[in-house]
Amino acid sequence: MRVLGIALPVLLLPMLGCQAPNASAGAAEATKPSTQVVSSRLGQVRVTTIASGLVHPWSVALLPQGGFLVTERPGRLRRIGADGAVSAPLAGVPAVFATGQGGLLDVALAPDFAASRRIYFTYAEPGEGDTAGTAAAIATLGARSLEGVKVIYRQAPKLEGSNHFGSRLAFDITPTGSSGGHVFISQGERQQRMLAQQLGVLQGKLVRLNLDGSVPKDNPFVGRKDARPEIWSYGHRNMQGLAIDPRSGTLWESEHGPRGGDEINLPRAGRNYGWPIITNGIDYSGFPVSEAVGTSAPGMEQPYHVWAKSPALSGMAFLVNQPRSKWNNSLFLGALADASLIRLTLDGDRVMGEERLLKELGARIRDVRVGPEGAVYVLTDEDDGKLLRLDPPR
Repeated sequence: MRVLGIALPVLLLPMLGCQAPNASAGAAEATKPSTQVVSSRLGQVRVTTIASGLVHPWSVALLPQGGFLVTERPGRLRRIGADGAVSAPLAGVPAVFATGQGGLLDVALAPDFAASRRIYFTYAEPGEGDTAGTAAAIATLGARSLEGVKVIYRQAPKLEGSNHFGSRLAFDITPTGSSGGHVFISQGERQQRMLAQQLGVLQGKLVRLNLDGSVPKDNPFVGRKDARPEIWSYGHRNMQGLAIDPRSGTLWESEHGPRGGDEINLPRAGRNYGWPIITNGIDYSGFPVSEAVGTSAPGMEQPYHVWAKSPALSGMAFLVNQPRSKWNNSLFLGALADASLIRLTLDGDRVMGEERLLKELGARIRDVRVGPEGAVYVLTDEDDGKLLRLDPPR
């Protein structure tokens, strides 16, 4: 475990700058791609604005024939062409709880997308009254709509409150690179901290399901009467980054700490990652987290990597198996409060260093994906959100 940063000198607000979503459902304007150059440790980086006018975009999926799917937190899913043309919202998206940090969240292509046209997505699902919870659904991507939408996961119970929904998706892979047949779904503890330690509820848990939404028979808590069988790991705060290392098939997860203590974990079956009993952060009030006993406790896992000062981590993606790229063997993470793209340099699984990119833009980075050609694609979380392409330094 490496600790980066210094003790927090300033207070980060609990909302981390999450503005209320714009309720407009109109089409975003097409953007004529524009390019600028920014600095990096390894040379100049060309940054191309592919599209703008997006309202708090949350996730981007790269389509195999070119173009993109992008979610907007108010509840819209759009196609974006390689030329920056932005579609009207696709029909068929379920109603979302678009309050605070809630809304339409992650989107990912199914492992068999080329044949099935199936996608997965997560969102804050409204319940009775003012309650809501994280949900995941699958659907077939049509030309102008989603077809055959099926909810495969619902966080239970639904709770009041507008924060800590997570949520990201990741598909496991075998050593040969094919699908392992499972989907991981991250979420938050909905700011009810001790729920992360209770195995009978789904808040603060990383969930593992079969691709059809059924529960795998080898999940760690299957057969326990006091635990939900969907759970893979627990003791998490608010997980907004999830990615599989293509070199090894290892799952990596990032989550927001409170005031300080953002962390990366490599979640393993049945393990307890400690929140809120152990943490490297403090409460937003400036006092210790009331439930915490310190930074370690028996039976609880240490973070794999931790920041003393919270950058407010969001999406994450690996750039590996690109030996000609200066960014080969890197892990990228979006940073909201720090308004940057974090690049961690890797030696195998070891984190060897850190660089912060795109500071010149002053934009909250919500998601990051890596294309097969080695380009890095980034979403900025703003009223006028942008989809950017970064070409590594040469």
